[in-house]
Amino acid sequence: MDQIAFYKMSGSGNDFIIIDNRNRVINENNLQDFIAGVCRRKISVGADGLILVEESENVDFKWRFFNSDGSSAEMCGNGARCAARFAYLNEISGTKVSFETEVGIVSAQVKNDQVKIKMPDPIDLKIDYNLELKNGLKQVCSVNTGVPHVVITAGAIDDAEVVKTGREIRFHDSYAPAGTNVNFICAGEDNAISIRTYERGVENETLACGTGSVAAAIIMHYKSKGKSPVKVITRGGGCLYIYFEENNGKFYNVFLEGDARVIYKGCLWEDALKL
Repeated sequence: MDQIAFYKMSGSGNDFIIIDNRNRVINENNLQDFIAGVCRRKISVGADGLILVEESENVDFKWRFFNSDGSSAEMCGNGARCAARFAYLNEISGTKVSFETEVGIVSAQVKNDQVKIKMPDPIDLKIDYNLELKNGLKQVCSVNTGVPHVVITAGAIDDAEVVKTGREIRFHDSYAPAGTNVNFICAGEDNAISIRTYERGVENETLACGTGSVAAAIIMHYKSKGKSPVKVITRGGGCLYIYFEENNGKFYNVFLEGDARVIYKGCLWEDALKL
C-alpha cells in the first residue's frame, strides 16, 4: 500500500481521520476493513470516524462519512464541521463551503478554528413515550437530525448509564434495523445542556456528537420553550451552540457551531492495518 496522506481533526472532542480522495487514492476493495483498521485506537491512528473528500460537479466537494466500524452514516455534525475546515485549509473551498452528503447539500462558514454549519431540518419528532427495557419502562423522546437520536433526561449527567442503557436502546426492536444513537441530557443554567452520547457505529460513548447535540437542543426547547441558541456542554468539555427557528413544532434554519481543530497531519503506512 502506498502511503496515504491524512489529517487528524477534532470537533469538540469527536475525532476524525480525513483523506483527500479526489484523485482516488483509496482502494475501494475491502474499504470497510481499511476504515475499521485505521480507526482502531492505540494500534493505529484511532478515530470516531473517517471522512473521504471527493470531487463534486455542483459544489465544492462531496463527502463520504464512515463510523469507526467501517459502516457508513448519512450525516455527522462534528465531522461536517471538520470536513469544511479541511476543505478551506486545502484550498478546495473558500471560507464559505458547500458539499454533498447523503442528506443533501450542507453549507458551512469557516472562521479560524470555528465552523458553523447548516443542518438538515429535523424530522420524526416524538415526545415523551415509553420504551420497554429489561429493567422496566423508560420515558424517552426521539428525533432525526440527519441520523436518528433518542434523548433521555438524566437526573445527574455523571450517573447516566450511557453504555449499558445506551447499547440496549441502540439495538432496541423499536429502532430496527438501522438502530439509533442515544443521548442522556441534563439541563443547566443560562440555557445550557450537559450531554453524554452513545453512538451507533462507534458502539461506545464518544466525547461529543453534533447531531445528538442538535437533537438535545430541539427536544429541550420543545418541552421547556427555551431560547435559541442553546449551549451544549459535551463530555469532552467543549461547547457546541445550536441555533434554530421553530413554528408550531416544526424546526428549521438549524445551525451547529463549534471548534474544528487540526490535531496533526501524517501519512498512513501499511503497518497501520496490521493486526
